[in-house]
Amino acid sequence: MRDTFVLCAELVRTADRDRYLAALFAPAPHRYALFALYAFNVEIGRVREAAREPLPGEIRLQWWRDVLSGERAGEASANPIAAALLRAIERYRLPTSKFLDLIEARRFDLYDEPMVGISDLEAYLAKTSSAVIAIAAQILGVDAAPAAVPAGIAYGIAGLIRAFPVHAARHRLYVPTDLLERHDVDPHEIFAGQSSAGLNVALAELRKLARRHLAAGHEGILAVSREARPAFLPVALVRPSLDRLDRADAFAPVEISPWRRQWLIWRAARKPERIAG
Repeated sequence: MRDTFVLCAELVRTADRDRYLAALFAPAPHRYALFALYAFNVEIGRVREAAREPLPGEIRLQWWRDVLSGERAGEASANPIAAALLRAIERYRLPTSKFLDLIEARRFDLYDEPMVGISDLEAYLAKTSSAVIAIAAQILGVDAAPAAVPAGIAYGIAGLIRAFPVHAARHRLYVPTDLLERHDVDPHEIFAGQSSAGLNVALAELRKLARRHLAAGHEGILAVSREARPAFLPVALVRPSLDRLDRADAFAPVEISPWRRQWLIWRAARKPERIAG
């Protein structure tokens, strides 16, 4: 079983380094469960890229639903991520419903339908990004769902804006269409890689939304116990990311360098007020 957790940790290290670094600040006995959770999140998040078409993606998501529902025991035991996740769920009595909700939300990724409204985006991120933070906190012994919701939405928005050029090239649109319409932005122009003043204003509004959620979660994050703090450490990257994105074009986002991301997480681990800015 130890090998399955080593594989999970390696996957997270290469595919989600921010959460990998954050998990290293957690007490050692809990890290394996965090890596299992984050590895599952990586797997679900890249189903679209792996499957290419909606139907294979649906089949893969259904496989995970079956695993979490107690079916496919033999297949699950042979899959290191599934085996590690099921063990973590059992040990920490994690709510299976949260994982099922996350999978259901990720069905949106399989299709080229756009995100319609701000509330749709917030609901999507609450069931994905926020849920991962809340489950991580539960692994660390704390119910931090109230703080996790706004923190996860802010973190998710920042990530989607950074990934905007990649998503646009794949005809995937997470910027709500009602926001684009308000600024006279044609999605076809986005898919053609054409920037515009209206598009940059729309993304600026999204960044303001992320900041509002970050502010809404500030007191709750400060109140999180030291033990559960590692679940929130990646959120320390939100404000610096948004500040850089403020100075960039939609198709040329400015990234925080890897060494600085690591330093920001390290600093937040020692000064929790730095997590939410």
